Amino acid sequence: MNIAETEVVSIAVAKTCGCKDSKKIAYTFTDQYHSLCIDKRDVIMAEIDACERLLKYAQDESDKCAVEKEITELRMALDLMP
Repeated sequence: MNIAETEVVSIAVAKTCGCKDSKKIAYTFTDQYHSLCIDKRDVIMAEIDACERLLKYAQDESDKCAVEKEITELRMALDLMP
């Protein structure tokens, strides 16, 4: 019997930083064994996923606006990639 376990592991964690007027999104990439094999598209997709998870827990309106803006910019960058 073969038992395969697939786990959904996010490679990025997003955090908000800055003051109310200039909120920024900072990313922390987790250390994984395949981190050398990630291309730009995978990194941007991981950042989008991290921002969507952060958006669920954002309570401050300025945080929500900053995260939504970041998601929009990342999706646009993803669309512009060849």
